[in-house]
Amino acid sequence: MENITKCFVCGGSELQPFINCKDYTVSKSDFNIVSCKTCGFKFTNPRPDVTEIGKYYESDDYISHSDSGKGIVNSLYKLVRNYTINKKVNLVDSFTKDKTILDIGCGTGTFLNACNKSGWMARGLEPSENARKFALNTYKLEIKAENELSKLPNKSFSIITMWHVLEHVNLLNERIEELNRLLKDDGTIIIAVPNCNSYDANYYKEFWAAYDLPRHLYHFTPDSIEKLLKKHNLKILKKLPMVFDSYYVSLLSEKYKTGKTNLIKAILTGFRSNLKAGRDINTFSSIIYIIKKEKI
Repeated sequence: MENITKCFVCGGSELQPFINCKDYTVSKSDFNIVSCKTCGFKFTNPRPDVTEIGKYYESDDYISHSDSGKGIVNSLYKLVRNYTINKKVNLVDSFTKDKTILDIGCGTGTFLNACNKSGWMARGLEPSENARKFALNTYKLEIKAENELSKLPNKSFSIITMWHVLEHVNLLNERIEELNRLLKDDGTIIIAVPNCNSYDANYYKEFWAAYDLPRHLYHFTPDSIEKLLKKHNLKILKKLPMVFDSYYVSLLSEKYKTGKTNLIKAILTGFRSNLKAGRDINTFSSIIYIIKKEKI
């Protein structure tokens, strides 16, 4: 296990316990989240190092790697995903006519495949060998391993996307620097992450599925994302809610909390979360950040 002594956002060394959560997906072990006293950023600590973390993804329940449709949770996930994929393609289409895109942590390649059909020159990186094989066999996509990132040329993409991926990255600041390097000067980075300041996070507490320990190494809020990006001369232009996430996360959280799948309760909690967020984008369950380079 790796013990972190300094905050990834501000460098502060005063860390305090925030919450203890269980890994319900693979190990059934307990893990801790700490909070930086200086800036409030929350992260998993201690955490599995790069040689250990792979085993915590070895489950058919981890759908982004397996594309499993087994069970009500995975079935609903895939149903919603098919709808949101088109929304994501429409989103990237709206930013540029230079259709070069890199999707980091592309899983089984569903989004990349849709981008290709929409005329994009799409490339993907994915650490899971099983997910890469699925993408090749299903969509004929040749996705590279994530360690190929450093080999890509500077300023080679007009769009870079990370859909629920940044919270998994071991070297956080180094990854942001890589995004900056690979992005064209007028390009756009799109990052989607869970928001631990949401209603459903506060409602489910240690059972909130989007903590997803220890696979999620960081637990972002809009404030911490903004501070992190500012360090690297990046700025947030716009935030968009991911309204379906509150329902999916609530469905899993209910199962973790009670041991049962309670679809009605999850729908009500997800709806309440979106309703309470209302016009305050900073309190939705998950948020999409539209990011540009700062002009220096």
